[in-house]
Amino acid sequence: MAAAKTRSSSFSGNLSSAASSLGPGLKCGPNGTVLLSSGIPDLDKILGGGFPLGSLVMVMEDAEAPHHMLLLRNFMSQGLVHSQPLLYASPARDPRGFLGTLPSPAASKDDKSRGPEPDQLQEKGLRIAWQYKKYFGENQLNFDGQRDGKHKYSNEFNLRNPLERHFINGQRVDCFSIQDSPDLSILQDRCTTFLSQLPRNDGSISCAGRIAIQSFCAPQCVYSNMEWEMLSFIRSLKNMVQSSNSVAIITFPPSLLSPSFCKRWQHMADTLLSVKAIQDDDKELAQLLTGYQDMIGFLNVHKVARINTQVPVILEATTFSIKLQKRRYLILECLNQAPVDGSSGTSYGTSGSCSSSSKTGNLDF
Repeated sequence: MAAAKTRSSSFSGNLSSAASSLGPGLKCGPNGTVLLSSGIPDLDKILGGGFPLGSLVMVMEDAEAPHHMLLLRNFMSQGLVHSQPLLYASPARDPRGFLGTLPSPAASKDDKSRGPEPDQLQEKGLRIAWQYKKYFGENQLNFDGQRDGKHKYSNEFNLRNPLERHFINGQRVDCFSIQDSPDLSILQDRCTTFLSQLPRNDGSISCAGRIAIQSFCAPQCVYSNMEWEMLSFIRSLKNMVQSSNSVAIITFPPSLLSPSFCKRWQHMADTLLSVKAIQDDDKELAQLLTGYQDMIGFLNVHKVARINTQVPVILEATTFSIKLQKRRYLILECLNQAPVDGSSGTSYGTSGSCSSSSKTGNLDF
């Protein structure tokens, strides 16, 4: 009698095969989705792991401060570190110059404890090189702070250190200025050509692409008053992204759109975020929130992508404070009401609760 074969569900089989065939910077998500990092570890945790492949992310800008640029920089840097193709469109005259402002991945704590920083070795020169020679070999530190050229799924980026040139020059990076375009046909052709190289298939996903479009309806663009044409482009881009291994981010100033079209744009997004600056002299807000002196703005999560499911995503919080830790690292924190002892809140990545711990006493009735 033939030996009985063990039966396994198609879901478990596809999940196991997909996990072993994913390219760098990708990981399996719920319901058979594949996730791509936003470049901000705290934001990845808030969204349940990152941005699903085939999703459209829209970020509403704030006219008071360019905080949306922080999200774009980390998103683009994370892709370049993982050797992922990038298409960047901007209303600036020289959009490629923006690549020089991208941050560099920070060295992990494990790498710092195992040996000196690469720049320290260069400063010391050969005088101390022999002291560390026996500790280096195949696991020698690269200039990006990682070992063996391997990078984590989601890196922390040092906003003060620019990304090394070999990440930018050695990748498939396409930069395009949308300022002088009479219409959106050229941008749509660029997106179509870019996404045609990343078709969606049932096999292995060796590579995923990223599209970043900054200030889509900026007033310096010729097409800024063509609201129906811009909406048609967003709908077309969403359909193309859904059938490809990529994620697209569009930032736009909602104050330049009519209320009806602004609602239509928000409805088209799979993941909808907004950033808002805070005033330095808001004394009432300083008394209400902990760590106000370190805040530079707020991040609001209006919608989270739902791929292959109809179950809504329930977040612990929808508004988070944007802080620059040591003026270098971008972190997100849940908003906590200021306690009596004046203690500060904790990063979303280190605390799963939206409220800070406080001492409770006996209740008198």
